[in-house]
Amino acid sequence: MTSTDAAQKAPAKDPWQLPDVTGLVVGVLGGTGDQGRGLAYRLARAGQRVVIGSRSAERAETAARELGHGVEGADNAECARRSDIVIVAVPWDGHAATLEDLRDDLAGKLVVDCVNPLGFDKKGAYAIRPEEGSAAEQAAALLPESRVTAAFHHLSAVLLKDPAIEKIDTDVMVLGEMRADCEIVQALAGRIPGMRGVFAGRLRNAHQVESLVANLISVNRRYKAHAGLRITDI
Repeated sequence: MTSTDAAQKAPAKDPWQLPDVTGLVVGVLGGTGDQGRGLAYRLARAGQRVVIGSRSAERAETAARELGHGVEGADNAECARRSDIVIVAVPWDGHAATLEDLRDDLAGKLVVDCVNPLGFDKKGAYAIRPEEGSAAEQAAALLPESRVTAAFHHLSAVLLKDPAIEKIDTDVMVLGEMRADCEIVQALAGRIPGMRGVFAGRLRNAHQVESLVANLISVNRRYKAHAGLRITDI
């Protein structure tokens, strides 16, 4: 490389230079469950416009009124249609069926899957490996016309829903195939005080991120805590 080539080479992008997402509408499928309600509450409290979805529009509207902060409620299909970014926070046992039903409504959308495939027995929580490899990869297979990412797996619903807590000190690992989509999700995570979105690889690495929740459940039970994650040296 000549000195001229070096001078013309664009400087490396700052990985913490993220897009402005304040004007985007965020939909939360499964927004009446604990994790979905907590995410909806935190994002709306941070100033994001949020629509929560449920199989029952009436149930979603009731939950939205309870959350306040301008949160709106709708049935799942309407929630998907009205949103720019759609967070999937449904129970694992309804994950595939929900996404299959909403394939057309989610076409062209940025989808953020935060579902953790887990089982429970007398020994506690354990990870389930879906045929596709992970919940996020299952979502990508079922939604070929959507841009699927994975994030928000390791958040405590208890902390998310507690109005007395101002900051939630945790990192959010974000995975996806398109760096620009991941940066949008990172920026969305960063809207919540105390949170930081960190790029963590492609969707093929989502299984171990989803599985780590089983370990966190064990930590929380042992130490009576609501543990999250921090990634050091970045």
